[in-house]
Amino acid sequence: MAQKTGWRTRLPWCIAAGDVLIIALTIFTAHSVRFGMSESRLANITHVPYWLIGVMIGVLWFVSLGVWRAWEIRVIGSGALEYRRVGNSTLAMFGAIAVVSYVFEIELARGYVAVAIPVGLVLLVAWRWIARQVIVRLRQRGHLTRRLAIIGGPGEVLQLSRSFARAPASGFDAYGAILPGRSLQSPDGDELPLRVLSVDRSVAAILDVLLQNEIEVVAVTGGGLSPRLMRALSWELADHSISLILAPALTDVAGPRIHSHPVADLPLIHVSTPRLDGFSAVLKRAFDILGSAAGIVVISPILLLTVIAIKLDDGGPVFFAQRRVGKDNIPFIMFKFRSMVVDAEAKLAELRASEAGNEVLFKMKDDPRITRVGAFIRKYSIDELPQLFNVFLGSMSMVGPRPPLESEVEQYGSDVMRRLAVMPGITGLWQVGGRSDLDWEESVRLDLYYVENWSIIQDLIILFRTVRVVLARDGAY
Repeated sequence: MAQKTGWRTRLPWCIAAGDVLIIALTIFTAHSVRFGMSESRLANITHVPYWLIGVMIGVLWFVSLGVWRAWEIRVIGSGALEYRRVGNSTLAMFGAIAVVSYVFEIELARGYVAVAIPVGLVLLVAWRWIARQVIVRLRQRGHLTRRLAIIGGPGEVLQLSRSFARAPASGFDAYGAILPGRSLQSPDGDELPLRVLSVDRSVAAILDVLLQNEIEVVAVTGGGLSPRLMRALSWELADHSISLILAPALTDVAGPRIHSHPVADLPLIHVSTPRLDGFSAVLKRAFDILGSAAGIVVISPILLLTVIAIKLDDGGPVFFAQRRVGKDNIPFIMFKFRSMVVDAEAKLAELRASEAGNEVLFKMKDDPRITRVGAFIRKYSIDELPQLFNVFLGSMSMVGPRPPLESEVEQYGSDVMRRLAVMPGITGLWQVGGRSDLDWEESVRLDLYYVENWSIIQDLIILFRTVRVVLARDGAY
């Protein structure tokens, strides 16, 4: 076990060693840009050379990263918290230097700091990103993971295990489940996708099972344990260095909406209401107008070449206009470059009858209706580019749920109708999460997650990820 978990000690040290090299390179770069190779000293404290100031800044920078816990094992390799801690520690350190310089009238060269801050931040984040790519690949192969057990009812355990399975980069290996007061086997034969380690309610028995199976992390979800047993278990886990995760039954809620709210010594979790109107709506619309206008101008040569290619291919119409359902269940006409034969809609019923798969959204690989030019523009999502005009005119957004057909909306349940609370988008979580390879349930889950957790930062991240997905051509057909 020691050999397997040794990476938990080595990995933070490796990341920290990289940070030290980055800080040293940044200080050297700032000194070279500002002073060159000549010897320099503080303007009003001439006996203090700048190389000594650089060493002091480097040490303080390293200490600041430690204070902000930038090497904590639970944040390395996944999530935005790692990058945020790197940024906060850097800005806090230089802010403290600015205050000290002002109070003690130390004339620190502004050009030196102006180079050090952006160069250091970019290099530190770039180093963490490169390290993360290596860590993610290793975790996808089963390395650098922590063995996890889930405690709760069968339904909650199933839901949580699927969440961990969708995120192998998080580093959790869902090894088994503990179902307090339940049965080792399902009476209806619908077994869990992971082994049941125990059904005992006693803390001692649960701890024995965890130690026997070398569990490193315990995730507790739903019911099964009383508050008294939960508290006793947390003490035992702490004594044996086993991490504890409390997973609320409310799923698909992003971190910014969750706030701790202690009441009478109870750590209550407050979930804020998603804001889909007011200033947020104005900000999103302004972003859409500017983004679509800039996009149309930049890609105008691609638009023109695509028009010519489609016309030369079969002489049919260049654009394909289709009725879709937008925000608040209001229909609109969506534009795309035509990628199929002219009579594609007439052949749809025949193909739908022969193709099994997504229950609501029809997609098939090797669709015989796709033209030669259509296959190319679909591969690189060029067929979607005319939707920038939909965005500019206000019927779509740059980022949002996939715009559904009216026939699809007719099959929606009440929960799925929630995805129509915002404008549909050219891209979205469905685009970066698998595109046409997603089944219906996963497509809906991603769309609803977006609706419940919208933010302008999330839109920017999705746009960035979309570029990577399009270039990789994942799930495009």
